[in-house]
Amino acid sequence: MKDLQRLVAKMKTQLVKGVEVHTGSGNVFADLGLADADKLKIKTGLVLEIRKAMRSLGMTQLEAAKRMGITQPKVSDMMRGDFSNLSERKLMDCLTRLGYDIDIKVRPARLRWGT
Repeated sequence: MKDLQRLVAKMKTQLVKGVEVHTGSGNVFADLGLADADKLKIKTGLVLEIRKAMRSLGMTQLEAAKRMGITQPKVSDMMRGDFSNLSERKLMDCLTRLGYDIDIKVRPARLRWGT
């Protein structure tokens, strides 16, 4: 609990209509103090794109599983937010197999390390 209080104390805070509002960093996993927060954010973004692709293609979990080269239970887990058993590389491969291209962009960080 103290770790969470320390994290909240670091966030920008403002008062809105009498309610204290804390502005996050843009990575909810980091804001919660989770290990591998950057990795979790990347994986979540990839899974969201997989969900959109499946919906756009009108695919069932079984159809998507066959096309992505994974089992239907793994697709089910993914749809429920449990993707700990899938690497970023595998998730990118799943998107590629669904007919999507992936672009990786590199740009200067908004915040400098060590400042």
